[in-house]
Amino acid sequence: MRDGAPRLVSDIGGTNARFALVPFGSARPVQEKNLRCADFPGPVEAARHYLSLVGRPPVREAAIDVATGITGDYVQLTNGPWGFSIEQTRRSLGLDRLYVINDFTALALGVPLLGPDEKRQVGSGEPVPETAIGVIGAGTGLGVSGLLPFRGRWIAVQGEGGHTSFSPMTTHEDAVLQAARMRFGGHVSTERLVSGPGLKTLYETVCQLEGQVPAALEPAQVTERALAGSDRQCSEALELFCAMLGTAAANLAAILGARGGVYIGGGIVPKLGDYFERSGFRRRFEEKGRFRAYVSVIPTYVILADTPALRGLASLFETAE
Repeated sequence: MRDGAPRLVSDIGGTNARFALVPFGSARPVQEKNLRCADFPGPVEAARHYLSLVGRPPVREAAIDVATGITGDYVQLTNGPWGFSIEQTRRSLGLDRLYVINDFTALALGVPLLGPDEKRQVGSGEPVPETAIGVIGAGTGLGVSGLLPFRGRWIAVQGEGGHTSFSPMTTHEDAVLQAARMRFGGHVSTERLVSGPGLKTLYETVCQLEGQVPAALEPAQVTERALAGSDRQCSEALELFCAMLGTAAANLAAILGARGGVYIGGGIVPKLGDYFERSGFRRRFEEKGRFRAYVSVIPTYVILADTPALRGLASLFETAE
């Protein structure tokens, strides 16, 4: 499309939908606004509200990412209220073209666009040029993606790695897994424990294993008490969370051969600040048995940018032109 109209981009999670416009000829999203998914029946109504807030500019193309797998026209968020038809959404918004991709695929596309001050390295290691990059992060769910180098460009992986089976590394984590199996009726994905709801589950499980009655805490409250050091069970839950994320990140690095580094996004870890660097994340990341030497030189980074997925979505228009 070369009519000069801006493009609409939206990063849709289980809780929030972030919208922005990409001016024609630019790759930088502007006029970013955050809307709560619960305030709207679906993405069409949320998009129309956003456009009304920014003056209803003419929009003919859009790209959105969603926190779920995409296997056909109908999309249902795994941890959110919205379900919608891609084609009906395109028609309702009067679009000529609508891209819909996984949210962490969009985040992965944004990783090469990060500035030096928009990421923080945790632990040692140096990236190897022109090798794969892993991307993982916890929020309402656990997102997983990666970038594969191909002829001077990056190919982003669309997968659902958060739903791989959880891998315990200690006897204590074995006990947590057994309790989670009872709770969820069988299969326990990594997302069940390494996510916002997972953090709450970890806290309640720690209390259960100790014969204590857990308080009615939301994930943010568990984190707040853990960081303040005011609740031992919350502190243990957050430490388990960071260590389990280290295992998941190392598994991703081994699967992809991500010697270009592993990037940590999502809504939880970037808010942990220095605590995350002191946690067991990096130590667990390097605990890979015979492949310790392989993963210990892979760098890990926390993504500090506010909305890198929107930049990743904007890059789709460059690819299409």
